[in-house]
Amino acid sequence: MTLPNSSDRPPAKDWTWPQRHSLLLVGLSPIVANLIGSVFNILYNQTQIQPLLSPAQMDRFHACWQVFNLFVYPVAIACYVVPLWRLRPLHRALLNQMPVDADRLAAGRRRVLHLPWWFLLVAAIGWLSCIPVFPLAIASAGEPLSGLVIGHLITSFVIASLIAVTQSFFAVELATQATLFPVFFQDANPASTPGAVPLSIRMRGILWAFSAVVCPVVSLVLLLIVPDAANLSPMFGVTVGVVAIAFGLITSWMLGRWVASPVTRLQRAASSVAGGNLDVRVNLLRSDDFGLLIERFNRMVEGLQHREKLQETFGRHVGREAARQIMSQSDGSSGREQNITVMFVDVRNFTRQSSNMPAAQVVDALNLFFETAVEIVERHGGMVNKFLGDGFMAIFGVGSQTESHGPRAVQAGCELACVVDSLQDRMLDAGWNEFAIGIGINTGIAVVGCIGSPKRQEYTAIGDTVNIASRVESLTKPLNRVLLITQSTRDSLPDSFEVQTLPDQTVKGKTTAVAVYAIILSTTTNASNCQTLPKQVPDRQPSLVQHSDDTTAETNADRVD
Repeated sequence: MTLPNSSDRPPAKDWTWPQRHSLLLVGLSPIVANLIGSVFNILYNQTQIQPLLSPAQMDRFHACWQVFNLFVYPVAIACYVVPLWRLRPLHRALLNQMPVDADRLAAGRRRVLHLPWWFLLVAAIGWLSCIPVFPLAIASAGEPLSGLVIGHLITSFVIASLIAVTQSFFAVELATQATLFPVFFQDANPASTPGAVPLSIRMRGILWAFSAVVCPVVSLVLLLIVPDAANLSPMFGVTVGVVAIAFGLITSWMLGRWVASPVTRLQRAASSVAGGNLDVRVNLLRSDDFGLLIERFNRMVEGLQHREKLQETFGRHVGREAARQIMSQSDGSSGREQNITVMFVDVRNFTRQSSNMPAAQVVDALNLFFETAVEIVERHGGMVNKFLGDGFMAIFGVGSQTESHGPRAVQAGCELACVVDSLQDRMLDAGWNEFAIGIGINTGIAVVGCIGSPKRQEYTAIGDTVNIASRVESLTKPLNRVLLITQSTRDSLPDSFEVQTLPDQTVKGKTTAVAVYAIILSTTTNASNCQTLPKQVPDRQPSLVQHSDDTTAETNADRVD
């Protein structure tokens, strides 16, 4: 491994004391359980076994445990410590944010995950090897060995090992997760480590049942079966039972903490997600089934966050309501017929203004108007379906607001006409003189939905209703009106809207004349209609400026054919 210069290293993390000394803490974690197991073993041997031994057998017994303490137990401790010692260089490199070879890191992660199993194996061999060794050592004294002594020896070492091994396994696992996981799995999930064999929730339950239920019961049963050599029953049995039950409760507490922590954090995170907070993550490193569950939960939230961002970005291009409609439809679904109201808005004098202004300045001026226009349309339940260069097409009656779409469209048109005067000063600052618009509205049946090829589709409305709305908007200039509506839209309006009947008009693409009406803005567009706009607008009809060279309305009409 090549060490980088100090300037190339990422900034050091603020490690906690337990994380910096995690190998030491993991090495010390099984000491308490093994000391208690050893204390029980010593007391049991003194009270139950030694009274049954002759002096020669006692000498062999003492020599045997001295050999174990001097040779066997140190070897067992070394077998447990060596893997921790081999992790030190990698542990130090990870703490210092040094680059580490991928294969070396993967091997170190597997070794970390296998530490509880390794200790379980070493401790079980160390304790259970005493069962054949001590009877054989006592028997080598040359005197008959009582079966009662063998029974007591087996009982002593089995109970001590049950206390020490099971509790130590959980202690090592908890210490490993709390201190080593944050260092070795900074950018990885322990549950996804290839080649690792973590303890599953089912196996953990079995081990818990063995430690909390089987061990105390077995301990008491053995004490009842084996005669009491020192006549200490039932006090000795009660003491052993209390110790075994206490360790069972400790095991239950550790298992409860092990299970409750991820469940609680997942529950809180799920509640946050349900409340609309998609920034929440469960930052808990686990190597068991909970690790995979946490990883998939975080991926799910990331997917939801990506979907929301996609919908938000998508909505800026096609409209929020259109984005919701598109994403709610199944793949391959086509449009369907709906009764809607269509609005076309055209900016006057576009041809002349765009020829006298830089393109970027034209776009800035249009965006200034479009920003307010989109807000007005959406506030009245409509959606701006498409921008047509110098105007836009809006649809009312799709999505969640399908009622009264005609009146809502006309009210939005009134506010659009009202806002023109309020924008005059700002448009003038942007270089646009005599800013004016024309609005045409029509109500009827149209096909609404995703239309196009399987590779490229557009959410829009198509039909004669749309064409007529575009043609009616093109009449606003020759008729010197800001807002024109058709007969079908007029029929949907309440009496509060004052309209003026105009002569029937012949439009392109229709063989019969179209009945059109003008909205009287001086009475309909009052101050209350404009109170949410950037500034108060006088109660008067916005100006409509005509220019003989303006052909934009006709262009928009042609565009929807």
